[in-house]
Amino acid sequence: MAQLGIFAAAGGTLAPAAPGCATVAGAMTIDDGSRRARPTAHELQRYERLFAARTSGMRSSAMREMMALTERPDVISLAGGLPDTSTFPPALYAKLMAQVAADSTARALQYGPTEGMGAAMDCIVQVMAEEGTAVGTGEMIVTTGGQQVIDLVCKALIDPGDVIVAEAPTYPGAVPTFGAYQADVVQIEMDADGMPIDELEATLDRLQGENRRPKFIYTIPNFQNPGGVTMSLERRHRLVQIARERELLVLEDNPYGLLRYEGEALPTLYSLDAANADRDGKSDFVIYLGTFSKILSPGLRLGWAVAPRPVLEKLNLGKQGADLCSSPVTQLFVAAYFREHDWRGYLTELKTLYSRRRDTMLGALEEHFGDRAQWTTPQGGLFIWATLHGDVDTTNLLARAQDVAFVPGRAAYMDGRRGSSSMRLNFAGLPEEAIREGIRRIGEIMGGDTGLFGALTGSPPSHADADDEGERDASAAALADALRTDGRRRRGR
Repeated sequence: MAQLGIFAAAGGTLAPAAPGCATVAGAMTIDDGSRRARPTAHELQRYERLFAARTSGMRSSAMREMMALTERPDVISLAGGLPDTSTFPPALYAKLMAQVAADSTARALQYGPTEGMGAAMDCIVQVMAEEGTAVGTGEMIVTTGGQQVIDLVCKALIDPGDVIVAEAPTYPGAVPTFGAYQADVVQIEMDADGMPIDELEATLDRLQGENRRPKFIYTIPNFQNPGGVTMSLERRHRLVQIARERELLVLEDNPYGLLRYEGEALPTLYSLDAANADRDGKSDFVIYLGTFSKILSPGLRLGWAVAPRPVLEKLNLGKQGADLCSSPVTQLFVAAYFREHDWRGYLTELKTLYSRRRDTMLGALEEHFGDRAQWTTPQGGLFIWATLHGDVDTTNLLARAQDVAFVPGRAAYMDGRRGSSSMRLNFAGLPEEAIREGIRRIGEIMGGDTGLFGALTGSPPSHADADDEGERDASAAALADALRTDGRRRRGR
């Protein structure tokens, strides 16, 4: 069974997140027993007039909240976008850190240049060359993780109400960033070959008719997060052509491009645009986002952006105001790693391991989900996107799951209503036995009643769009209270 490109778009009401979790005004929060109660009306009034207007649109990242669950030893977490950092040899880590200390203590503990240290930039040039993309150190900025690139691009380009065009579903970590900058995000449903370019053109024409010009198109072309699909070569060429014809920026988010387990590698959007650029060998309309998080370690918090010079200068100014510079300690660590170790060999080891785990999860889905769901079969990356048949809300399903976690599909949509029957599953971060057991646990609870909303609040779930924001917030508050009560009962037991 190898189903591809199934992306649900069913509506639904706001629903609880997980045992010990509370959903307040659309944001998922973990109730670990130590957090204080929600602010009282008096407390809210005291501070409400001080908050910036943009804070009303801020939402919590589903993955960051899910990270609390990974600290519980009884929970099998298929939720986070976690690589397996246990594969990094502890002796090598100790050796490299000792080398940084011996050779570069003063530099490691000092501020660095905002654009990044030359030693780290040289490593980035190697990584991008591995994907057939030639760049120079003067064309990039080193960032605190790939997530900061998304934030800096929005800081540089987005005013409240500006349009971003993105895939549907999209990276759940981008959702709160786009919301924080008050962007109007137009999402285009994907199929097995990524974003349909015909629908993109129709959307751009419609926006043009409304006198609205997107600031950028956001895409994850390789092994998309959360969908797992890859944009076809034909669509890549057409997307770059449209960007050039309409003079639109494209933010190419590519954390997983080197984690390919089968099939032929495809060129980056940056390289395709550079081949036709006005500037010699440099892209005019693509901002490339890369990171060491998936090919080395997310704890390094080291990413980068390659962009046209005017855009790069604005990113640099935005970073100066955010954190001045990314950590020299981790930049020097990466440089030492590339100098002393075979990073390509380590990448090959990761690909072999993750490919086996992907196959394990696909087999477990066949066994425990069967004909109750459909799912993607990714050629690389970290994720499988599964869509359940019938009236099953995966946010409610997660609330029933006491010992397994995943990312509900709603987290990948800006409106928080679509994707209600889908879930994102990470196959890279856990051993094969844990993957099998996690899928078995989800399959087990899929068979039961998923109407948790009614069980906790006395109201039946509704799948109609709710336009009354006050009504949605009231429902969220009721769910929060109910889940806190339910969590206390469980801890008492």
